[in-house]
Amino acid sequence: MAQQEWLYGIHALTSVIEREPERIIELFILKGRDDKSVHDIVNQARRLGVSVQFCQRKVLDSKADGGQHQGVVAKVKPAKVLTEHDLAGMLESRPMPFLLVLDGVTDPHNLGACIRTADAAGVDAVIVPKDKSATLTPVVRKVACGAADVMPLIQVTNLARTLRDLQDTGVWIVGTAGEAKNDIYQTKMTGPIALVMGAEGKGMRRLTREHCDELIKLPMAGSVSSLNVSVATGICLYEIVRQRQA
Repeated sequence: MAQQEWLYGIHALTSVIEREPERIIELFILKGRDDKSVHDIVNQARRLGVSVQFCQRKVLDSKADGGQHQGVVAKVKPAKVLTEHDLAGMLESRPMPFLLVLDGVTDPHNLGACIRTADAAGVDAVIVPKDKSATLTPVVRKVACGAADVMPLIQVTNLARTLRDLQDTGVWIVGTAGEAKNDIYQTKMTGPIALVMGAEGKGMRRLTREHCDELIKLPMAGSVSSLNVSVATGICLYEIVRQRQA
């Protein structure tokens, strides 16, 4: 694992400084950037004893690899990667777990958007396979607008085995598939639940599908056959929220 990485964007940096300040190594600010959000980040960094440098835009562009950094970039220590062992410990303290499983979502923008929505909906953790999936990157953190630093992202070696383990603890596994017979509004989703969303374009893998207790779909009345995975995730999560609050 890399010993350091680059993090950028106002929300992402504010979240890390507030929750994991020990990760900040060095801060780089765009010369001439003069607003309260940047001042707050600079002041907090200086209180932590972090070196702050003011740079030209091209320097920040290179450090952020062309990303939309909003004039703030930091060199940080990598975040801790959570595993299935962390998931097991988490479930012990949650009698009604609410989980989101992303099977092979490789676009970091989609992962970031899903994490942001999961945080807003009250999801306990987001689970992804270790291979063939996006992971926490500066792009994911920026799109997530700080949610990536509070929402546990759990990377598992074997997703099918993890789903079986969840079933053994009483979690109902609901997968989304276009060929499902029931749509989301015909399905009861009020107990311990894990919502499984498939990859962009391909959907869930066969083995993942076989480990679902139930398959559901979103009703599609228009000419398009599917929705962006982050949009579909938001609709499904908030239907679960609605049912749980009813």
